[in-house]
Amino acid sequence: MNNKKAQRIGLYIDVANITRNGGYGMRFDVLRDFACRDYGEPIRLNAYVAYDEERARTDHDYRERTFNFHSTLRDYGYKVIEKTVSWYTDESGNRFGKANADLDMAVDALLQSENLDKVMMATGDGDFIQVVRALQNKGCRVESVAFVNVSSNLKREVDLFMSGYLIPNLLPIQNADPKKNWGEVGSKVRGICYTFNRAKNFGFMRYLSRIGPGLWITDTRRSDSPYGTAFAHESSFGTGIDISALPSRDWIFEFDLIQGEKGMQAVNIEKL
Repeated sequence: MNNKKAQRIGLYIDVANITRNGGYGMRFDVLRDFACRDYGEPIRLNAYVAYDEERARTDHDYRERTFNFHSTLRDYGYKVIEKTVSWYTDESGNRFGKANADLDMAVDALLQSENLDKVMMATGDGDFIQVVRALQNKGCRVESVAFVNVSSNLKREVDLFMSGYLIPNLLPIQNADPKKNWGEVGSKVRGICYTFNRAKNFGFMRYLSRIGPGLWITDTRRSDSPYGTAFAHESSFGTGIDISALPSRDWIFEFDLIQGEKGMQAVNIEKL
């Protein structure tokens, strides 16, 4: 039995930002589990969504899909905060809609942080940097998860940034064997190349093998490390990948895991 005091967790998701920037199809239940990975208790789970009332009046399919999506979020324990789309016309006569949730999300996180130990923000928007600093000054640990178009300043400001691509099962991998669990032999995973010996034409890939505590324990020889490593020969990298640029923490790869002579081996390595 774990006697560690549960951290009080707040998870705030800018759904439109995440969906537009690589996270379409993301599993919100997995993100919740990742936010609470270190024996955390979810105190606030807020999902900020855009809702086009004008379109809903005439588009039955849109109305049904939106209703079902919001219902699923509530089933996962989220409070759904709807931002109604407002329509405008620019000087050229082009009509465009806006439903910005940034201010609502920032205010809610700041006000609710009084009862939180950790705040996770699912967004890559650099406009949240001042919010991150304010939360940290209030004593909260602040983490961020996003996929693409992520502010480099935001990455540096938060206590932990994790690419959504690297979280097991958060974003389904196309053509993966559904019978294989992430991290098993025969499965397809995503990770980074953290070391590469160009003189010997091989390196090693690191991937998060499970959602759990201890993300700072990168030494996979330790039993409490949540990571796995896999040998990667130069010939296993796809065409067009610049081997001379390895290792790189910025490049994320998708690859198959097979059983090698001395452990896991990465093959069919492709850069996202």
